[in-house]
Amino acid sequence: MSDSEDDRPLVKAKSSATISKATDAAMDREVPTHNGVAPGVSMAMGPVTEMDIDEPITNGHAAGSKRKASLGKGKSYKDDSGSDDDDDVPLTKRRKTADSNSDSEDDKPLVKKVVKPIKATAHQIGEDSDDEVPLGVKLQETKAKIEKAAEKEAVKLRKEDKVAESKKKSKKKSSDDEDDDVPLKKKAKPAAKTNGTTKVKKEDSDDDDVPLVRKAPAAKKGKAEAATPKKKGKKDAESPGNEDAEPEEEEYRWWEDTAKGDGTKKWSTLEHNGVIFPPEYEPLPANVSLFYDGKPVKMHAVPEEIAHAFGAMLNSTHNVENPTFQKNFMEDFREALKQNGGAKDKKSGEKVDIKHFDKLDFQHIFNHVDAERQAKKALSAAEKKQKKAEKDAIEAPFLYCTWDGRKQKVGNFRVEPPGLFRGRGEHPKTGKWKKRVSPEQITINIGKEAMVPAPPVGHKWKEIKNDNEGTWLVMWQENVNGNYKYVMLAANSDVKGQSDFKKFEKARELKKHIDKIRKDYHRELKSDVMAERQRATAVYLIDQFALRAGNEKGDDEADTVGCCSLKFEHITLRKPDTVIFDFLGKDSIRFYSEVKVDPQVFKNLKIFKRDPKQDGDDIFDRLTTSALNKHLSNYMPGLTAKVFRTYNASFTMATLLKEMKKAPNAAEQMKDYNDANRKVAILCNHKRTVGAGHATQMEKMDTKIDGMRYQQWRLKQMMLDLDDKLKKKRGAAFFELPEGMTQDWIKEHQASLIEAEKVKITKKFEKENEKLEAEDQKAMKPKELESRLEVVKELESKFKKENKTGKVEAEGKGATVERFETQIEKLEQRIAVARVQSEDRENNKEVALSTSKINYIDPRLTVVFCKKFGVPIEKPFSKTMREKFDWAIKSVDEDWEF
Repeated sequence: MSDSEDDRPLVKAKSSATISKATDAAMDREVPTHNGVAPGVSMAMGPVTEMDIDEPITNGHAAGSKRKASLGKGKSYKDDSGSDDDDDVPLTKRRKTADSNSDSEDDKPLVKKVVKPIKATAHQIGEDSDDEVPLGVKLQETKAKIEKAAEKEAVKLRKEDKVAESKKKSKKKSSDDEDDDVPLKKKAKPAAKTNGTTKVKKEDSDDDDVPLVRKAPAAKKGKAEAATPKKKGKKDAESPGNEDAEPEEEEYRWWEDTAKGDGTKKWSTLEHNGVIFPPEYEPLPANVSLFYDGKPVKMHAVPEEIAHAFGAMLNSTHNVENPTFQKNFMEDFREALKQNGGAKDKKSGEKVDIKHFDKLDFQHIFNHVDAERQAKKALSAAEKKQKKAEKDAIEAPFLYCTWDGRKQKVGNFRVEPPGLFRGRGEHPKTGKWKKRVSPEQITINIGKEAMVPAPPVGHKWKEIKNDNEGTWLVMWQENVNGNYKYVMLAANSDVKGQSDFKKFEKARELKKHIDKIRKDYHRELKSDVMAERQRATAVYLIDQFALRAGNEKGDDEADTVGCCSLKFEHITLRKPDTVIFDFLGKDSIRFYSEVKVDPQVFKNLKIFKRDPKQDGDDIFDRLTTSALNKHLSNYMPGLTAKVFRTYNASFTMATLLKEMKKAPNAAEQMKDYNDANRKVAILCNHKRTVGAGHATQMEKMDTKIDGMRYQQWRLKQMMLDLDDKLKKKRGAAFFELPEGMTQDWIKEHQASLIEAEKVKITKKFEKENEKLEAEDQKAMKPKELESRLEVVKELESKFKKENKTGKVEAEGKGATVERFETQIEKLEQRIAVARVQSEDRENNKEVALSTSKINYIDPRLTVVFCKKFGVPIEKPFSKTMREKFDWAIKSVDEDWEF
């Protein structure tokens, strides 16, 4: 135990139950009203460099400040399922760690390089930078406008619901009265059900009786058939000439099945084939060794596998040079040696006591692994194809399961291989050994009538369950963090789609209540009861700055933090109204953000930090996550803190899309979409550090644009070659070298064009030869390649002549001035598109667009954007996202509203 822990009081300081008027008045005198930027906007995010106040503790947490455990170690998979789902997965950006040569690891911060805080720019939100209005004010104006719109929308929706409910009651009463006059035998039979939905005659249907969140968009001409199940096959099985074809399974449009998924039972029948285990470890060859103090050592396969894993990672310096990674590796490596006979000198056979990390040499292991990697890359196309076919054949039985009689794709049916845990951010357990998972640790979830998959020979499963309230197929517990790992259905499966659908529908439902919630928490910010004031302040921070609620952690877990679990040292207050957050968030990713807040919130946080509180004490000491969520559920069933993140992102995007205008082309339309996405990310605090490869990517894009400008210049010179009078007609400026382009640059660019052509021809030749060999045909001789490369020599000669004479001869058959002008115009269009894309990428460098788009913005809004502006869905959604959000693509038209 450290000295700081010994000096800490056993009982943590706690806020008083009530707040006196004298305390409120004293704080009012201390905290003036804000100046400049209005509250509710994150001004900067990133590691802090210089501050005129006390700097927050490194890494956002102090020694001995871990929270008490709220769950026992014997928690089941049901207990564990209450944690945040993959909707909150952060970016996997890892920061480089401190140098390992320092004398003391304890005094070293894990972050090696400190950079300036990220600040949003005008271009990043699609605004002009020369505007006199400060960016913070502009952002706040946008946010205030959206919140005002949300308030009006909530009032309107509640009014519509009230009218609909009144109509429903009136109609029911009228129906009951009429039914009393009808003879019993004449009364209508219950409507027939098909595929989980009820067939209703059109004239009996009344859209007013349908809740707003379930109303279907009005059908348009040519789109009426979209609401009916479709065949997946290209041709109808019953079409002429195709009588014998087997009809394919009908597409299940579950989003039209309103009765599905209301209960806790998730399936009735479930069949699957279990999991695939990773291959067993293959010991190193006799000529490859781990070296200790200059001597090759041999050991049991168990510790050798751990050493092999470290040696294979030598090129991953941000891991292997991390002192925490090294320390944890050594602990587990030495323990494995201790349990398996230790290590011996390969030559003398004497026992070797491995104690010091800096005496270990993994280079021979890395060289061996790297040689294997290169050999794999060097395989011919035919060999790669064969290996893939073999792998696919092994995996085929595990790809799909049968869920309630329907074939569903399984997400990840492979058991995690053993390896060194990396973690995200600054995880304290990075470098720990993830042990090999055995069948005896595996729990299978399957239908009662289904055949249980057979375990590997000589093994047995830990347990067989028939849990139809769970959506998992297989489960095991890993040893590093004690987390439960699950095999689930794929992202594009019905079950996952329904989960996403319900999440976004819940956010849509919040629209009806958001004004009441905001009105209530603003009122309670001044409550005399401490618990109410803390709760109101927490809801304010969650709603305005997208903070996660946070859960208590056990002593053996990473000390990650959310709003309700913020400690004294995680918040720094800077007068008059700036709050600086600095803590380890989800997955140990450092969260740093400077925000302007409401003066009352600033005053409250000052009260929550009053003496005798100190580092390690809770800010919200009279609030828990469960109590907060219970309070929120009073507004609407199922409302929790994390719904605000989805709601704020989706409602903001919906508002911005309504204001969007038609652009000249798809590239500029996508830029407008990304500008809106960026505003969502900035206003909802979805930011990131600049990627390591960003500068290189931008340089490549600039080179591509310059290359097209050079092509334009050459075409203009060819026009002069055909008609030298054009210089006088069009003006000399039209034919001059583009700005910033020199003769030296031209020669360098020409050399790159020559090399690129050479590589292209050579690769094509090699690929054709591989194909011939795969078909048992005679390969082409090297002379054929030499013949093809004559084109490269001709190109080189042509460039030399152009540079010498200063003239470019017209190329191609039927060369005309008009033809070259057409080519120049096409290049101009391509340059314009490339510049838009370049600007877009530059603006994206500090904003996490994908976080918002994948997890928080309702995908149906993106579908509406594409249909409204004629943009291909492939532009905003990758193939994986199109599969994941297939339900969204098929369920709405351009008139749908969030």
